[in-house]
Amino acid sequence: MSYDLVIKNGLVILEGGEVQTDVAVKDGVIAAIGENLEGAKTINANGLIVSPGMIDAHVHITDPGGNYRDEWEGYVTGTAASAKGGVTSFMEMPLNQIPATVDGKSIEIKYAAGKDKLKVDVASYGGLVPFNLEGGIQELNDHGVAAYKCFLGTCGDRTIDGDFENVDDYSLYEGMKQIAKTGKVLAVHAENPDITDRLGEIAYKNGETTLKAYVATRPVFTEVESIRRVIFLAKETGCRIHICHIACQEGVDEVIKAQQEGVDVTCETCTHYLYFTTDELDAIGPVVKCSPPIRDEKQQAGLWEHAFNGGLDFITSDHSPCTPELKDKENAFEAWGGISGIQNNVDILFDEGVQKRGLPLTKFAELIATNPADRFGLESKGRISIGKDADFVLIKPNASYVLEAEDLEYRNKISPYIGREIGAQVVQTILRGQSIYSQEEGVTKEFPGVFIKK
Repeated sequence: MSYDLVIKNGLVILEGGEVQTDVAVKDGVIAAIGENLEGAKTINANGLIVSPGMIDAHVHITDPGGNYRDEWEGYVTGTAASAKGGVTSFMEMPLNQIPATVDGKSIEIKYAAGKDKLKVDVASYGGLVPFNLEGGIQELNDHGVAAYKCFLGTCGDRTIDGDFENVDDYSLYEGMKQIAKTGKVLAVHAENPDITDRLGEIAYKNGETTLKAYVATRPVFTEVESIRRVIFLAKETGCRIHICHIACQEGVDEVIKAQQEGVDVTCETCTHYLYFTTDELDAIGPVVKCSPPIRDEKQQAGLWEHAFNGGLDFITSDHSPCTPELKDKENAFEAWGGISGIQNNVDILFDEGVQKRGLPLTKFAELIATNPADRFGLESKGRISIGKDADFVLIKPNASYVLEAEDLEYRNKISPYIGREIGAQVVQTILRGQSIYSQEEGVTKEFPGVFIKK
C-alpha cells in the first residue's frame, strides 16, 4: 500500500507499551504500524516520543462573546494554542460564551461562531442550568453534544442575559434524570457555594487580600461534600457522572469508593494542581487564581499518587482565560478565577510526570488521551492504533526551555507558566495526518479542525 505519511524511527506509545517503530497514515487514519514503512511524506522522529495527541476534556472558549467577552479567547487563538501545545482535540465547556450553550438554538450559534476557525477538533458540552429543564437538555442531545456540564459552585453573571448559572439541588436532580435518559455523561464542578461564598465574603470584609487567604475560604471539605452529594444523586437517578478538576486527594478517594460501589463515575485533575502549591501563589499573583484553589504540597503529592495508581482518570487544563485587567488586581478576591493553560499541558505533564517522577509512558498516554476519548465516546480518538484518527504529538524529551509571553498563541498572553523552565518540548502536532504545528513552520494557517458531534 502507498501511504500518505510515515512517521519513522520514533519511540511510539502503544497500548501494550512503547516501541521503536514506524507509523503510517492513509486518508487521515492510522493504516500501519511496523518496520520499514514508506510513504509520500516522511517525518523522522528519531529521538522523539510519538504520543497520541492530547484530548483536553476541559476548555473554555469565549466565542461568541456577546459584546461582553469578545476580547477573551476565541476559536482561532484557542485552537492555535492547542495545536502548538500538542492538543489535537478538546472538549469545550458551555460557558463563558454568550449565550451559554443550554439548548438547540444556542449550540447552533456556537457551531456557527466556530465555522472555519478550528485548527484542532472540538467536541461540545451542553449545559445543565435551572432554566433549561423544559426541553433544553434533549435539544442539546439532538444537536450532538458529547456530554453535559453543571456547576454546583456559584458561576455566571446575573446582569448578563443568557449567561450560565449554577444549579440548585432540584435542578441538579431533575437534570440528572433527564441526562440519564440520553446515556451521556454529566461533568460537575463540585464546590459548596453556600459555604465558600460566605467564607469569601467574611474574609473580604475583614480586609483579606492574599491568594493564601482566598484558598482558606475554599477548604477541602467543601469539595468533598459536593462530590458526595453528586454521587448520591447519581445513585438515585442512574446518571453517569464525571467530577471536574479535583484539587484534593480526599475528593478522588470519594470517587474510588463510589466506583467500588458500582457508580458510573470518573474524575480529573488539572495540570496546575500538579505543578503549583499554595505557598508560592502570592509570589506569582492572581494569574494563578482558580477554583477549586491550588492546595498544599501534601495534597499535590496525593494527586500525583492517584495519577500513578489509576484513581485519576485524566488530566485537563481547565483553560479559562480572560482579559489582563480582570487578573491585574491588588486584591486577589477581586481577580478573575481561571488559568490559561492549554498550550502547556503536554510539555509540563511530560516533564513533571514522566521525566521527574517516572510516570510510565503508557500511563501518560492514558491520562492525556485514551481515557478521555473512552469516557466521552470519541471513538476515533485517543490511541495509536490502526483505524484510529492519525492524531499525534511528537515530544522531545530532556530539552529544557523557558516559556516567554511571546511564545503563547493566546489572544491575551497571560499564563502562570511564563518564566518557568520546562524540561520537554512539543516538536510537532499532527491532526488526522496533517501537520498543524511544527517548531520549524509554526502553527498552520489553515483550519482543518471540525466539530465532533455525537
